[in-house]
Formats: sequence, structure tokens, C-alpha cells
Amino acid sequence: MSVEATTERVLRLLALLQRRPSWTAAELAAELGVTDRSVRRDVERLRAVGYPVQATAGVGGGYQLGAGTRLPPLLLDDEEAIATAVSLRMASGGTIAGAGEAALRALAKLDQVMPPRLRAEVRAVQGATETLLRPGVEIDAELLMTLARACRDAVRVRFRYTARRGDEEERTVEPVRMVATNRRWYLMAWDTGRDDWRTFRLDRMREVAATTWRFRPREHPDPVTYVQRSVTAAPYRYLARVRLHATAGEVRDLVPPQVGRVEDDGDGWCVLTAGGDELDWLAVHVARLGFEADVLEPPELRDAAARLAQRIAAIADAPGER
Repeated sequence: MSVEATTERVLRLLALLQRRPSWTAAELAAELGVTDRSVRRDVERLRAVGYPVQATAGVGGGYQLGAGTRLPPLLLDDEEAIATAVSLRMASGGTIAGAGEAALRALAKLDQVMPPRLRAEVRAVQGATETLLRPGVEIDAELLMTLARACRDAVRVRFRYTARRGDEEERTVEPVRMVATNRRWYLMAWDTGRDDWRTFRLDRMREVAATTWRFRPREHPDPVTYVQRSVTAAPYRYLARVRLHATAGEVRDLVPPQVGRVEDDGDGWCVLTAGGDELDWLAVHVARLGFEADVLEPPELRDAAARLAQRIAAIADAPGER
């Protein structure tokens, strides 16, 4: 058999191993139209160029592609290549420091080997797409990796944290999960100094270091729900609860999860919970939703809404330019 045919078969073998977690030798041989012995030789060829193909003996054993010490080339089908290229283009404006540059480097490598027909499709998708994401706060990629490993390995993390009012102090926490909104990253962790669950903004952390102190994971609330409650309520002077004549889905389409929490209240109504430092600001944002509203708390929000109504009425009644 020619070298070209062998190379093509090895690439087909690699594509099969990437398609699903595990294959028996007989299944691979049938897919490739070769013997079990040829499959074993081709597996060795893949290992020689850096692919960590793992083999399990016995009944139910087989081959699977594992994680290695270095990243070998990937095989992507047309749809995967287009999706990857479009994602890399959009990642160039992300919130992880250095990710934009890394995405551009990866995109350049992918673009170099991509067939012209796929390159044209990627550019067509990109040309027809705009993003309305507001600029976020950049987070150092190494910080993300440090916290991710600490969450995975259940080790305590020590850092200096700048609170909302500007004071800074050292904190030691038991991290559980990071949660990303469209603008910021947060860490949900058990604060050992306060003996309670807390939410920390990653952009307010300094001198972050994982310790060697392992902890036993505690029962904890759902991280996404907990962080959402924290960022929509705790940091603000006022916490508003407003009953809206709309479904929860309709309001969620207008209110991002990091801005407000929406809960179904039955009979076509829902309850919006949102925080703010100014009642007038809260009144404006409730009014702009365009739904019939009933203020549950605080009562001062009704006064702010009345003032807003008077201002709008005055603008509407003002004589126009003659």
C-alpha cells in the first residue's frame, strides 16, 4: 500500500477516534476496511506524532483518544471549522486579557489551512454579524486558571480584595465556581473569615495565590443563582420588587440576568427584583419596560415614579418651537 493511502487511512482513524469516546478494534477495522493488526499499527503511528491513544484490554475494551502533554493538530469537519473560525473572530473582543491576541493567532493558523470555499463562508457569516455586547472588564487569563484549578482541586485561595467602598483587605476563601456575565467575572466561595458564602468580583482581586490547604467541599447553593442574587441585590442602596403584567420570559428578554431577577407569579404576572443606588433610576427602568406595574417595595419607589410621571407630563405639555 502506498504512503499516501496509509496517511489517508491514519487520518480517517483519527477522525473516528475524535467522533466518539471509545471504539473496539473490530469496529475500527470494519469502518476502515482493514484488519485488527492494521488498526494496531495505525494507532502506533498516531502515538508517534503525539496523539495519546489509550488502549483497554479485555471484554468491552478498545481504543480512545486521551489528553496528552502537548496539543497535536486537530481534524475538523466543515461545520466545525466554520463554527471555530467565527467564534475565534468574536473572541478577539472578549473580556479575558490576552484572549484576543491568542484568538487572532489561532485564527491565522486556521485560516492558513482552511480551503477557500470554507474561508469564504466564514467571512460571509462574519460580514453579516454585528455584536451589541458592551465592553467588559478584562481579566488576566492566569488569574482565571489559578481559580479554576483551585475550584477543581478544592484548595483554599488567598488574595487582597478591594470592597465596593474602596477599602482593601486580605481574604481567604474556599472557591466553588466562577460565573461570567456578559461584562464581568465573579467567584462564589466560602469566606473563612466571615464564615459565610460570598461573591467576589475577579477584577477587584490582587495578589491571588492558591494555598496548599485542601478543604472538604461543603453543601452549597447553586452558584449561578447565588451570584445572580448577589449582583442584583446586595451591592445596592435600594432593592426594588415590582410586579409586572407580563410573563417571566417576556421580562427576561428585556432584563439581563446580572441586572435583575425575574420570577413567575402566575396568571400572566411576574415579579422583578432589581437593585439600584437611585430610586429615580429604578423608576425609569421599570417604566421603560412598558408593562403594567405594581410596586411591592420599597414604597419610596412609588414617589419616584410619580415624580417621573410629572416630569414627562411637563415635557409633553411644553409648547413647541414656533
